[in-house]
Amino acid sequence: MARIPYADLSSPAALPLVQRIVAERGSVLHLYQMLMHSPPLAEGWLGFMTQVRQKLELGGDLRELVIMRIAHLNGAPYEAQQHEPIALKEGLTPAQLSALPAWGEAAHLFTPLQGDVLRLCDAMTRDVHVEAPLVQAVREHLGERRLVELVATIASYNMVSRFLEALQIHADDPRP
Repeated sequence: MARIPYADLSSPAALPLVQRIVAERGSVLHLYQMLMHSPPLAEGWLGFMTQVRQKLELGGDLRELVIMRIAHLNGAPYEAQQHEPIALKEGLTPAQLSALPAWGEAAHLFTPLQGDVLRLCDAMTRDVHVEAPLVQAVREHLGERRLVELVATIASYNMVSRFLEALQIHADDPRP
């Protein structure tokens, strides 16, 4: 159960942003209903995360791989629940998703690039600081633009999971 009530989406001031969220995301997820306590924050979050999710050159498979790993590392079940179907659609396998909590023990399920990406994700999420050789290894695979997009995606979804868990947002929470 969320630590504070979800925002009321029926207020006239909220309606234009609610309509935009529905147009872009299909519905107002629990995350966005909580963000609607601050419409400027919700609007900025929506715009930024839409760019991260839909407008980057980074492949959807790598994006979803790191999102799912972050969800496991940060204990964010809502994030994992929301992204599992997307990850499968982007080409990750059920075996890969099942292995993510302890992916190092099942490294054979991941390509060398995926392994480097997961190591980068782990370093950024757990330690913040990343060793230069790891960044260089990912750069050799992806180039500079997609490396920057990957790092920004990892940083962004760490933000998401931290927000979700601080306020205990869950997909089965009752909402007004």
